[in-house]
Formats: sequence, structure tokens, C-alpha cells
Amino acid sequence: MYLPKIREVLDEMGKVVVGQEKLLNRLLISLFTGGHVLLEGVPGLAKTLTINTMAKVLQLQFHRIQFTPDLLPADLVGTMIYKPKLGDYEVKRGPIFANIILADEVNRSPAKVQSALLEAMQEKQVTIGDHTYLLDRPFLVLATQNPVEQEGTYPLPEAQLDRFMMKVYVDYLEKPQELEVMRRMADLNFNHQVQPVLNKEEIFAIRNEVNKVNISETLERYIIELVFATRRPLDYNLRDEARYIQFGVSPRATIYLNLAAKALAYLEGRDYVLPEDIKELAPDIMNHRILLNYEAEADGVRTSTIIDSILRKVAIGG
Repeated sequence: MYLPKIREVLDEMGKVVVGQEKLLNRLLISLFTGGHVLLEGVPGLAKTLTINTMAKVLQLQFHRIQFTPDLLPADLVGTMIYKPKLGDYEVKRGPIFANIILADEVNRSPAKVQSALLEAMQEKQVTIGDHTYLLDRPFLVLATQNPVEQEGTYPLPEAQLDRFMMKVYVDYLEKPQELEVMRRMADLNFNHQVQPVLNKEEIFAIRNEVNKVNISETLERYIIELVFATRRPLDYNLRDEARYIQFGVSPRATIYLNLAAKALAYLEGRDYVLPEDIKELAPDIMNHRILLNYEAEADGVRTSTIIDSILRKVAIGG
């Protein structure tokens, strides 16, 4: 078990990052299961600092890409450059060639750039010219969206949102935590350096251990029931919720809920999944996959409310 080292990772990151325990937990879950995460929160909540610090502690290469309306796919994946001295073209690789990618404000760029990113996420490879290049493993994309400012943005279509394992809402810190942030950042001599704890080989070893975590058939069927409750709410006596759901979650939600529950159990020192693991992760995995209709928007119904109702009314074991 690598739990002592994982706790050491969290302790090391705590030297720089204050609070955000849920964010750190979800980032580790995604890393140890090969998923990608969409982060939504207002600016200034240390999303970039957290991800950069995690890359240093895990000894992984990190690139931050600021998505802008004039960004081109070649700016992301790379391009062919002609070298007159050589009389031939040379491949210039883009910033996508790293282990951890922060796609900052991913909804600022048009569809072509978004699709280039999402293709790399899904295929773990990119094509430049006539050649296909495999991306280094592990490969983790963490994309951010600003929920406040929507003018001049290109919202990700639902089919592309589905590529993200989780959508995590990053909230403000509590008063004592924000006080600690202020004191640290107001100190011009504050040291942002952290020590490496894990390496690539250990990350893949942890993935193998996560894969061995047991999930009972009862809980596997519970995941299926939760998923089908979003697709056929009337079958589960979810009459009020059925008025608002246009489309339920995709099969990716089924797969990711199983994987994430195993990873959460592992991080808590167990080799078996509990119902509470599934219930805790269901909102993060389902919130960007349930598509509500216009009636829900008119009535002010949120996806989180629908998920809460499903978790309350769908019983374990049928």
C-alpha cells in the first residue's frame, strides 16, 4: 500500500495550498484512474497553483495553456516547420506534450481547438502532418471554466463534456483558511518550493492497487440503478424530476462511478467500496451529464437538486 506516500503528497502540497481538500481528493482520484477533470470556479481560488504544485510533488511535466479566441489547434498540438538549411520539415511539438495539462478557461476558444484537446484526451495521441505521436503517460487534462463571465465564450457541447470524468465546483475558502492564505501570500519571502514524493512508476503501481479494490455485485447494481434513474425517472417514481430531465447520463458515468468509487475507497485505506463512496462521488460524475430542459431553467431547478433526489429515492439492492 502506498497510503503513507499519498498522505505525504497531501502534506507536501499543504505547504503551499491552503484548504481545497475536496479538490485535491478529486485530482488524485482522476490521476489514479486515468480520468480528466473539468473545474468550475471564480478566478483566484488557487486552481493553477494547486495543479502546478501537484505536478512538482509527483515529478510530472506540467504545461498551462491559456485558451483564447484566437488560439489555433496547431498552437495546442504542434505543427510542421520548414527548415531551409535542411530542405525539409521539422515537427515542433505543442504544449499538449506533457503529463498534466491545465486548459485554462477552455470555453474561451472555438470548437476546433476544443475538439483538438478532447481528441488528445480520448485517444492519448495527436497527429501532426502524416505522423501520429503518442502522448506520455500518465496524461491528465484539467480544464477550467469561469461560471461568472459568459460573454464571448464557446460552451462545450454535452458530447464533449462527457469526456471529462468529473466536473468539480471549486468554492471559496472558509474564514480561517483565507486568513492563512493572506498571511502566506503577504509574506514576500514565502517559499513555494515542495519536495517530490511520488514518481511515474509509483503512480502506475497505485493504479494497479486501485484496480484490485473490491466492489460487490450489490453496489455494481446500485450504480446501474442510479444511472437508469436519470434516463427513466418515471420507473423509479421520480415524477417531479421526470418533468425536468431531457437526457440522462451516458454509459461513461457508469464506468467512471465504478472507477472513482474504488479510488476513493483506496485513498481512505479500504480494499472494498462502500455505498457512501458512490453517493459522495455521484454528484461530481453526473452533474455535467444530466441535461435539463427549458422548464427546469424556468423553474430554477438545478442539476444538483435532481441528483440529490435520485440519491435519496433510489434504494441499494433494488
